Amino acid sequence: MKLERIGLIGYGEVGKIFSAGLLKQPGVTGVCAWDLKFARAATQAAELAHAAQAGIDAHASMQALCKDCELILSAVTASSTLAVAQEAALFIRPGTVFLDLNSASPGTKQQCAALIDAAGGFYVEAGVMTSVPPYGIQVPMLLGGARAAALAPVLTGWDMDTKVVSDRIGVASAIKMCRSVMIKGLEALVIESYSTARAYGVEDHVLPTLQETFPSIDWSAQGAYFFSRVVQHGQRRAEEMREAANTVREAGFEPIMASAIADKQQWVADQARAGAFAGVDKGAAWQDYADALLAARKP
Repeated sequence: MKLERIGLIGYGEVGKIFSAGLLKQPGVTGVCAWDLKFARAATQAAELAHAAQAGIDAHASMQALCKDCELILSAVTASSTLAVAQEAALFIRPGTVFLDLNSASPGTKQQCAALIDAAGGFYVEAGVMTSVPPYGIQVPMLLGGARAAALAPVLTGWDMDTKVVSDRIGVASAIKMCRSVMIKGLEALVIESYSTARAYGVEDHVLPTLQETFPSIDWSAQGAYFFSRVVQHGQRRAEEMREAANTVREAGFEPIMASAIADKQQWVADQARAGAFAGVDKGAAWQDYADALLAARKP
């Protein structure tokens, strides 16, 4: 499998990290990207400048990117997963590998695969198993699909951490989504528990009991990290958890917990959008994030 020109759909945090990392790999002759932000007046100049400085070819459309690449990576928000595959299927060249990095349910991934495969492309799903920073392109990924086994050695040759889990679409995403219920659920629980404890002034009693029960976790440092990630990426996490809820629903269960987690992540995203954390540094203690939420409370 010879893949020289790589395209990124989505030039956000993940897209920027992957494009920069892949550009350095042996055999890669160029990396290009397409993002809606390239066409929006408010974001166009900054995003195009970033791409140019990084050596990434910013394309003017999905069609242009699809015509230029042998491997396409989709790295968008969960809610855009299917829409991206629908548009890419209109333009993808036969034989192009479409690697879907997005956090979506098995059912959504299967719909995407049907579209890409029908257009002559080769769809491979990836379950990205933890936050891309600080791993970069070495973030652990699970691959699935008929072409996963053929793609894996290429990615491994680029120093990527990949493991094929199935030749069927949906297995890798099921693993990812079930894990997300736990990880994003812990984030939501920590934010709700810690902020409430702070409101009552009992955090110095609550956290030591957690430390005693789960001594391997630094609950203060972990809490700060959880707050930070949700404040920065709550919208993306909320969308992912809606896909996790779809995963639970596709299994025949009512997604009571996954839906509540999505709501909590969305609430934090809404608070961030409203400016509640404007004065909080990225590396702040969890107490600073909690105090910002307390200050934003309405009587």
